[in-house]
Amino acid sequence: MQEERPVLHARQEQIVAIATFTAKGDLPRLKTALNDGLDAGLTVNEVKEVLVQMYAYTGFPRSLNGISTFMGVMEERQAKGIHDEIGREASPLPADKSSIEFGTENQTKLVGVPVRGPIYTFAPAIDQFLKGHLFGDIFGRDILDFQSREIATISALASMEGVNSQLQAHFNLGFNTGLTEEQMNGIISVLADKVGKKEADNASEVLGKVLVLYHERKK
Repeated sequence: MQEERPVLHARQEQIVAIATFTAKGDLPRLKTALNDGLDAGLTVNEVKEVLVQMYAYTGFPRSLNGISTFMGVMEERQAKGIHDEIGREASPLPADKSSIEFGTENQTKLVGVPVRGPIYTFAPAIDQFLKGHLFGDIFGRDILDFQSREIATISALASMEGVNSQLQAHFNLGFNTGLTEEQMNGIISVLADKVGKKEADNASEVLGKVLVLYHERKK
């Protein structure tokens, strides 16, 4: 009997929508996604964490607009007497490691090998920022697990043009967090339902290339 493999649950589907509409700057549909996310069981702090993480991939303007939209959503829900679960705060980062040391560990864990390359030799500052800030300061915050962060990242990148190489890289990182092929296709299904055929088709094509290599490695 073939073992059933998990697909996206409701909370993960709403992370896809929140990340997507933040990346696109589509605030009316983001407002709907934020409400749906809270109704699906995301905590207030989990939603905030998705919106904060988005600045690393979509820029501060999109992230700040998303946070401002969420503030409005919370005000409206509170006025209606809706009491949403705030959720846990992030644990302190390790006191015995620098952000770069901690981030390097997280990055290596996600990628599977230490990350090196000509782009980082050419611009070593970006290597420090990626290791220290993105994978240390941001990914090191345990309000969201790595799977949830990769779902958000893949969704945002899939909604943007001209970033297919990064999208391909994060599909691979997603597999390294334990996301399944079915869950990856689940992300694409949400894109098709909520965003558009163009974005879903592009993500499907990129995922197809990743899967060819992924299945070859698994042989």
